[in-house]
Amino acid sequence: MLVTDLAASGFLLRMCHDMKTSLRAIRAHTELLARSPDLAGISDLGERVGFIVEGTKRVDLLADGLSNFSLALEIDREAFQPVAMNVMLRSVLGKMDQEIRSNDAMVTYEALPRVMGDPDRLIQVFEHLVRNALQHRGEAAPEVRITAEKHDDHWLFAVQDRGPGVEGAYLETIFKPFERLHGRRHGGPGLGLTVCRAIVERHGGRIWAESQVGNGTTVFFTLPA
Repeated sequence: MLVTDLAASGFLLRMCHDMKTSLRAIRAHTELLARSPDLAGISDLGERVGFIVEGTKRVDLLADGLSNFSLALEIDREAFQPVAMNVMLRSVLGKMDQEIRSNDAMVTYEALPRVMGDPDRLIQVFEHLVRNALQHRGEAAPEVRITAEKHDDHWLFAVQDRGPGVEGAYLETIFKPFERLHGRRHGGPGLGLTVCRAIVERHGGRIWAESQVGNGTTVFFTLPA
């Protein structure tokens, strides 16, 4: 299984690299075209260029998502090291500071434990889950709370939001690749929670969501203690 995963990971990384290289060229030439004086008389030029630029942004997001998924497939348990989850979360919140501010969001957390794992991948879990809570917000400013509890041989982490919630029938669907819930304000490729599941499972844990429509969603994940 590991050999198969690594082969798939290498293929995805090469594909994403080639895709992003082509996208950069398309976007750069499109933007140059929009500034060309010879085309200034075309009344709907801006709209046409906008469609192209927006399309390249979406494919760029898809390439990033596939790249992250391929990296999750490369996780090697033999290389695990102690990871301070508090430090991981603070790093994510610092990186996302502007995004959090622009959403008028409040993110709070309790003391988080130290676990064995891949720090580069575990930081992705927090980033995807916090960003997911911001993107799937309701009308009110987002509130995100992150906690962890010790349960026998594992830690149970929870990332809770106060968004519109998810109907029970879709709580498993949201972890499938390229799935988006109807009406959600989400411009990405629908790979964030898929990447989270791949990372958590390769750390020997599991991940799931619980929700009440109109009363927020909590994503739980476990990691060995």
